[in-house]
Amino acid sequence: MNSDISLPSHHENRFYQGMVATLVANALQAVNFLGDRFLRKSHHSLSVIEDLYRHAMDSAFSATEAFLVTGAPHASAYYPRDFAWFYPDVLDPETIMDAQDAVRRARLLEKSVRLLLEAVRADVVTTTIVPAGRGRYLGVNYFSRPSDTLLGILAGLQQMISAEERASSYLAMSQCARAGRLLLAEYGADLNRAILKLASDLEPFEADGTRYLLCDASGPRSAATDTRAERRRFVTNACVYTTFVWGVELGAVDENELKRRLGRDLAQYKKDLFRVFGREGYIRHSLDSTAGAPASLVALDFVSVHRGFWDLNDASERALFAATTDLIISEPRFRIPNTFHFFVSARNPRNKMIHKIAAPAYQGRSSWPTFNVEFADRMLDFDEFAGSEKYRACAQAILKDIRTATEVHGGYQELISEQGLKYRTWAYQGAVAHSWFPRFLSVWRRAYGTPLVHWNDQAAIFPRPAASERQAESAASR
Repeated sequence: MNSDISLPSHHENRFYQGMVATLVANALQAVNFLGDRFLRKSHHSLSVIEDLYRHAMDSAFSATEAFLVTGAPHASAYYPRDFAWFYPDVLDPETIMDAQDAVRRARLLEKSVRLLLEAVRADVVTTTIVPAGRGRYLGVNYFSRPSDTLLGILAGLQQMISAEERASSYLAMSQCARAGRLLLAEYGADLNRAILKLASDLEPFEADGTRYLLCDASGPRSAATDTRAERRRFVTNACVYTTFVWGVELGAVDENELKRRLGRDLAQYKKDLFRVFGREGYIRHSLDSTAGAPASLVALDFVSVHRGFWDLNDASERALFAATTDLIISEPRFRIPNTFHFFVSARNPRNKMIHKIAAPAYQGRSSWPTFNVEFADRMLDFDEFAGSEKYRACAQAILKDIRTATEVHGGYQELISEQGLKYRTWAYQGAVAHSWFPRFLSVWRRAYGTPLVHWNDQAAIFPRPAASERQAESAASR
């Protein structure tokens, strides 16, 4: 098998963390934001979804990129969590434009995951990795320690290893799967150590006479909406549970060893999380939230990640999901008027000074298209397991409004303002979310039963390419 996709290990890379590393990282990020603010070129004035998508993919997976990132101002830093939250369908064949696009995606994904695994080996498991030149990287936690960094790394590995399971004519898929298996073999012991440490970090939490285990009982842990600085959040603990499950599935950690560390098996651990966060009949965003109306106690990030916490094959789990979903759908404060764009929360959480400059309301009164896409996908999960059509129309409406916003604003936006406009703060003047676009196309295909964008070289069923075609694609990968 041709192995052109696989790259050699970069053992000369060095990772640093600590107070000095954080100060340097902050300075570099300030320069990154300033450079983005004043030097970013204007985006294509396109309005047709096919043209927007092609431009986005050419930007997101450029051969000159060193790591898979979004098009946001902070994109010069690397975020391990993104492979779970935002990039789960990078290798979906129906989102790939041609053989060259497939090669670029596979190479960039492999390079990115390898770098993150090297950081794990160096015991640098942080929310953010800031490149500092010449193979030097700074690991820094903004606001709180991560709950989903390992989850993102496992998600990247999962996507690589499962690439050849999808019906595809692209040779890059099988090459990427082989590269993923080699990475898992090379760094498996490092992942095992890090996952077991995460299990050991869980803290006891007493409620209603029952002892639970939380990752953030005494201090905040981050997830995709990490700047709330809140403790005892559902999403952070759901991320940790999913990390354990994925670690077991990939063979990176032994389930019996996890059971010994946790004092309970994974099934019981999940039931405990449902009991403590769902005791009111819906999923409470945080156990520390002050009393109020139910809609004020839930948040859109409860949908977690693709193939994550929610499997919805249990009736009681579906009931909790449906109750939380219905609260969000029925509460006007969760929605941009006259649309199906949902905000992260019904009321704005804590704002820090940095948000007033860079991204006010970033975690509350703004709409993240990517969270809306996951919301739609979980709705479709619910309907599939419940054997119903309860949420399909709502899921389709969410995706339709995201398409409209993408065409109106000229790109797949990272955020949409409370007024439904392109998100413009001083630092986010031209932010887009190129790398999140494939996920939107994948869920659209599921919701509507037909692709949003058709590529001439794609077919409903992908045949194995002829030898001459495979040779041409192999040459492209080089």
